[in-house]
Amino acid sequence: MYKFLFVIFVFCASLSVSAQVKDFHKERLFPEKNTESKFYTVSGQRHGPSFFKKIHFPEVEYAPSERLTFDKYHTVDVMYHWYEKWAEQYPEIVDLYVIDYSFEGRPIYQMTITNKKTGKDTNKPAAYFEGGRHSGEITSSESILWLTQFLLENYNKDPEITALIDSKAIYLRPQNNPDGSNMYLFTEQRNRSTVKPNDTDRDGLIDEDPEEDLDGDGIIYQMRKKAVTADEKEKANFIIDTKDPKGRLMKRTFPGKGDYLMYTEGIDNDGDGSYNEDGVGGLDLHRNYPENWRPNSGGDLTGRGYTQFGAGEYPLSEVETRSTALWVLSHPNISVVNSMDTRVPMHLRPPSTSKAEERMYPQDLEIYKEMDQLGLSYTAYPWAGDVYETYATRYKVNSMTGDPLKPEPLFGHGPDFGYFYYGSIWYGDELWNNGAMKDYDGDGIYDDYDGLMWDDEENGGKGFKPWTKFNHPILGEVELGGFHPKFFGQNGPPWQLEDWAKKQALFNLAMAKRLPQLTIADLNVKKLSGGEFEITIKWVNSGQLPVALEQAKLVKIVQEDRVSLDFEKELTKGYEEAKVKIISPSLYDKTIYAGYTGVGETKTATFRVQLNGVESVKGKIKLSSTRGGYFEKEFTLD
Repeated sequence: MYKFLFVIFVFCASLSVSAQVKDFHKERLFPEKNTESKFYTVSGQRHGPSFFKKIHFPEVEYAPSERLTFDKYHTVDVMYHWYEKWAEQYPEIVDLYVIDYSFEGRPIYQMTITNKKTGKDTNKPAAYFEGGRHSGEITSSESILWLTQFLLENYNKDPEITALIDSKAIYLRPQNNPDGSNMYLFTEQRNRSTVKPNDTDRDGLIDEDPEEDLDGDGIIYQMRKKAVTADEKEKANFIIDTKDPKGRLMKRTFPGKGDYLMYTEGIDNDGDGSYNEDGVGGLDLHRNYPENWRPNSGGDLTGRGYTQFGAGEYPLSEVETRSTALWVLSHPNISVVNSMDTRVPMHLRPPSTSKAEERMYPQDLEIYKEMDQLGLSYTAYPWAGDVYETYATRYKVNSMTGDPLKPEPLFGHGPDFGYFYYGSIWYGDELWNNGAMKDYDGDGIYDDYDGLMWDDEENGGKGFKPWTKFNHPILGEVELGGFHPKFFGQNGPPWQLEDWAKKQALFNLAMAKRLPQLTIADLNVKKLSGGEFEITIKWVNSGQLPVALEQAKLVKIVQEDRVSLDFEKELTKGYEEAKVKIISPSLYDKTIYAGYTGVGETKTATFRVQLNGVESVKGKIKLSSTRGGYFEKEFTLD
């Protein structure tokens, strides 16, 4: 109960809690630092944190250096060190706070960047950027870290950055899933998303069949086994891809048509004939949003509906997803969001379950398409578009059959929540590309062959381990090898890190610069006869986005822009005897509802006020827009 109240307090107040952040480290240890914690055991279920043994990868910085550089990946600890340091260094524009606690008890840090002297963050147009949702997709967190440093170090140096921070609010969450990130960077283990125990194979046991590092090199590679027995030949569904003369690449085919069986490195812990099918966790935070959510595999009791693997028990069942949704819903001033992953790479947007033209307002779709092109101008990704069509068909044909790929739905997806439920521009961009930098074979597809060729040509072959014979305790003779799963497959080699983090961050920054922005162009007070005055305000949306997408109007997440007057209460008491009477508008609340201000649109609102027995009065005119900002301007009637 107390934890719940604390979270609500943070949501409502957005207070800086740098002191509390420091106290956390004194009072509580992260699980991997607590020598009394129980570690991973395989006995039908998982106990304690998600660790076999601690590993230090050369690609990772485990303790903060004097300077923050992007030639290595950074642990949660290191990232949090920099966020704490920045909160102390830039108190006039930074608030750092704990938004919630992860499944394993780690704090989830979030930072607000805005000039506090120019107003509260909630009174300004805002953008929200998030990384680290999926355990192993750590490049996304690095992009948030890079953007944070870039904004802070360029404030009062770069005019555009300074103007942005003075007039807007930027919310930054580098590690939405610190449990998964720690597991990924401290152990050989990897998973799709959260480390919360899950019965992935639905056999009544929890996390009982994880991958194992059989050869002790600290990395989980692939295993290939030549089919020898009749049973193996009947199941064999991989052949060596002849495009690579060295025989390194494997190509999937139909069962019984192949020469090899493929596995990830490990053993069949639960003896069910499948390898590594129930590893650490198994839920997918990017299938847990409420818009178009569907039950997990097996959850459809008719057997005839749609299900979604990794969906969780119910929408927002996972604290990491729930904390994001609650934050944005309590901050409707946010117009632009990017919650990032790896490794397509693609600017990924809604819709996820239908064609864009079927469900999106044409005006909103055009804005998204402009954002797609804006993103490509910074990143040069091979794809930008929606999940349902562009993402699902990006490889054009089925590699096994040659049939054209068809659109496929994803349910409970973040971008759909962001647009259909929240009415914002919401991307779920994917960074990195397994080294597929160019189309080496000219087939129009960026695939593993292209990645392998680039690894040979530009990366010194470090991203691929040659197939090496190994005596498997169950399968007999196998070969271990393939792409490095962590620092080539899911994320780039460190020398590529800053390029990918930077260009994605610059796209996010470009979206933030396009936020709507109401600006008061003129305030005119005109004296009439009989003690009456006419007060006219003129404003313009000087931003590059409207104050409300059409979808935002539909779901009522954004109110109309509105204007009101404010005088001392004593002056407006009563009616006929009031010293200040607002004659027009005649509405009870004396508020002018002005609709939604489009890009470059100028609007005006006029009040008529009568003074009764007073010579001079001061007042304020208030212009309020959910996503365009809140403004007050003083005037005098005399």
